[in-house]
Amino acid sequence: MIKLYGANASPFVRKVMAVLALKDLPYEHIPSMPWSGDEELARVSPLQKIPALVDGDLNISDSKVICRYLEAAYPQNPVYPSDINQRARADWFEEYGGSALAESAASIFFHRFMRPMVFKQEVDEEAVSKIVDKKLPPMLDYLESEVPADGFLFEEFGVADLALASPFVNAGYAGYTIDTARWPKMAALVERVKAHASVSPLLEVEAKAFG
Repeated sequence: MIKLYGANASPFVRKVMAVLALKDLPYEHIPSMPWSGDEELARVSPLQKIPALVDGDLNISDSKVICRYLEAAYPQNPVYPSDINQRARADWFEEYGGSALAESAASIFFHRFMRPMVFKQEVDEEAVSKIVDKKLPPMLDYLESEVPADGFLFEEFGVADLALASPFVNAGYAGYTIDTARWPKMAALVERVKAHASVSPLLEVEAKAFG
C-alpha cells in the first residue's frame, strides 16, 4: 500500500491527499512534521520536507514530483489536462501556487497560528499586515484575470485548482479571507475547491484537529 508522510494541514500534503482521493487510491497516512528529527521521515525524504511518498520500492518527496508520479503510474481519473498547452499552464499554476502564493497566503497561518501555538512566540502582526496589504493584492489581481467565473481552471477539477486554493485554506485558519468584492472569481474558486468531494472530507478532519 502507498504510504504518505506529512501533516494534514500542510497545503502540499493536502494537495497530494486530494489527488489520491481523486484517483481512488488507498494509502496509509503517517503523520510527520518537517525538520522534526523524525528518523523514518528522513529515510524517505532526504531534505526532511513533507509530503513524502513510498510506493513499493519507490521513495519520493516534493508534492509536484509526487503528483506527477501518481498521474503517470495511476492514469485513471486524470488530474492534469491532456492538451499540451493546457498542461503547461496547469504546471505553471501549480508552481505559482506552491511557491509565491504559498509563501504569502500560507505564511499568514504560520505567523498567526504556528508562532504562538507551536513555537510559543508572539504573533508578528507587522509581518501579517505586509502580506495582506502588500504581497497578496497583486497576486490576487493576477489570478482574478486568469481563473474562471464558474467551474475549474481546465474544466475538470485538478492539481492546478488545488495548488491555487490550498494556501488560502491555511490563511483562513488564521482569520484571512479573500475580499469577495475585489476578487470575486478567486474567492469563489477557493470555495468550490473546498466543497469538492475529494477535499471536503480532508477539511473535516483538519477542523477536528483545530477544534
